[in-house]
Amino acid sequence: METRIDEIGAGIYRLSTFIPQVEPGGLVFNQFLIAGDEPLLFHTGMRGLFPLVREAVGRILAPSSLRWITFGHYEADECGSMNDWLDIAPHAQVAHGATGVMVSLNDMAARAPRILADNETIDLGGKCVRYLDTPHTPHGWEAGVIFEETTGTLFCGDLFTQFGAGPAMTDGDIVGPAIAGEDAAHFSSLHPAMGATIRKLSNLAPRTIALMHGPAFSGDCASTIRALGDDYDRRVRAALNEVARAA
Repeated sequence: METRIDEIGAGIYRLSTFIPQVEPGGLVFNQFLIAGDEPLLFHTGMRGLFPLVREAVGRILAPSSLRWITFGHYEADECGSMNDWLDIAPHAQVAHGATGVMVSLNDMAARAPRILADNETIDLGGKCVRYLDTPHTPHGWEAGVIFEETTGTLFCGDLFTQFGAGPAMTDGDIVGPAIAGEDAAHFSSLHPAMGATIRKLSNLAPRTIALMHGPAFSGDCASTIRALGDDYDRRVRAALNEVARAA
C-alpha cells in the first residue's frame, strides 16, 4: 500500500490510501492535513496505517508540529491512531464535540481533549475551521463535520462514501456512487431528521466537499448536498412504509 498526497485547495492536503481488500471493489481511506500556523489533521487513519500517514505528513511539514487532531466520529478509521499522533506531536490536542468527548475521548485520548461547541471555530493561523454537530448522520451519536472557511472546504466524514479507486478530485457525480455505496453497505443510521441535517450543510455554500471515502468534489456543492439529503428522506420513507406494511 502507499499513501498518495494531493493538494485539493490552498494548504489543504488529501492523504489517500486505497485498500483493495474491502468489499465491494476496494475503499479509499483519506486523511486531510490543513496547513497553518497551527496545523490540523482531520482523521488519523487506523493504527495500522500510522507509519504510512506519518510519512506522508512528513513530506509536507514536521509531524511533531501538529497542533490539532479531529475527526467525524469515534471509529477506528477516523481516530484509531490518535494516541500515536499525540505521542509524536507534544503540543497536539484532540478536539471534538461534547458528546464524543464525554462518551469516548475523555477516556480514550492520551491527553485531555478540547470540547467544541456546535458552530465553534478554531483559528489555525491562515486557516479557520468551524465544527458542526451532525448527530447520527450518517452514523454515530457523536458525529460531526468541519468546514474550513478560507477555502470553502467541507470535510464531510463518511457522507458520500463510495467504493472503488478514483481520482483525487472530480466535478462529476458523487451522489449516484454514494447511493450505490449505501445500498451495498447499509452504513447509515436512518432517522427522520437525517435528510434535514444533511441539507442544512448546503447553507455553508462550500466550494469543495472532501470525502473520507472517495474523491474531493468541486462543482455545485450545495445542490449535491441537498440531493444526498433528499435520498436519505426517500430511504426513511421507504423504511417506514415497510414497517407499516408489516404491522
